Amino acid sequence: MQYLSNSRRIARALKPLALFETDVRFASHVVDSTQWQNHRSPGLMLLRSSFSSEAKLVEDPTEAVKELHGKILDSVNVKRSMPPNALLWSLIENCRKEDDVSFLFDALQNLRRFRLSNLRIHDNFNCNLCRQVAKTCVRVGAINHGKRALWKHNVHGLTPSVASAHHLLSYALEHKNANLMDEVMKLLKANDLPLQPGTADLVFRICHETDSWDLLAKYSKKFCKAGVKLRKTTFDVWMEFAAKRGDTESLWKVDKLRSETYTQHTLSAAFSCAKGFLLEHKPEEAAAVIQIICQAYPDEKKSALETEFKKLVNEWPVDVLKHQNEEDKKAVAASLKSDIPAMVNALANSGLRVSVDLDELNKNEALVS
Repeated sequence: MQYLSNSRRIARALKPLALFETDVRFASHVVDSTQWQNHRSPGLMLLRSSFSSEAKLVEDPTEAVKELHGKILDSVNVKRSMPPNALLWSLIENCRKEDDVSFLFDALQNLRRFRLSNLRIHDNFNCNLCRQVAKTCVRVGAINHGKRALWKHNVHGLTPSVASAHHLLSYALEHKNANLMDEVMKLLKANDLPLQPGTADLVFRICHETDSWDLLAKYSKKFCKAGVKLRKTTFDVWMEFAAKRGDTESLWKVDKLRSETYTQHTLSAAFSCAKGFLLEHKPEEAAAVIQIICQAYPDEKKSALETEFKKLVNEWPVDVLKHQNEEDKKAVAASLKSDIPAMVNALANSGLRVSVDLDELNKNEALVS
């Protein structure tokens, strides 16, 4: 009877939190597997599906997670003692799906409450644990839980960090999800987390992969205003994106910004500049840029040069034409069809051997049509 009374009391105390913590499914002591099934609430299932960006069927948690979750709750709610740290770490490691993460967050909330009320510990859990929680959320695809790890004020004792945000941004990059990236960036701002070079690198890559130029323009201003020193790889992505769009004005602005931090071009940046000159009908200048970078490039990495040349001939013209107005496509196609061979000839005249199959350029349907 006392057990049931305690369960009801804890459930009543936690009921208001269910509106905000929609993934919390249990608020009392450990029970056996049959009882876990009986505690599945249709109301919580509905709240959970509405909270998620995509409604999913609620799965049963894994046995290991249920057992570890039960031991932790038994320790803090029945024995009134702090469980060994190994239990929580084991719970994190054993999460295999989103429902497991719901149990993890419930355990964290109970542990935080116990630390605060019984041990008078007001600090959050250590940063390493918080990062692992965010990493686990991403690993199992529990992205809504992962976003909670970025909240400055939360009931789970988690400390938001840029490292946790990077796990979510990496997921957004892998799944080419610009909307998730935008949400994470808003969470960074709302929770006073600083922008870092690694953040910019991920954001720019996501914008490039999702063809979100306007979004990149928006966040590039924010990073520059915040004084973030962009990496060479970030400039590479930015310049490549501008070249793909045929936007020479933006390309030269980015290159000028790059030159304020880095004196030499990377291979990717040099080829982007060459593409910019080709778009301006200056094949000799395009050849000069490539010649300089080729002379500086070590012999053992010459294969990378061949890759860039192939991309310039086979892929880049198609990308450029995709972003042109219909009335400009024919003129741009004709220009590229003549200027790219002119650039290759200029390189050959300078004594640089270039392995480029110009027949592929002539066969390119985007340039022929």
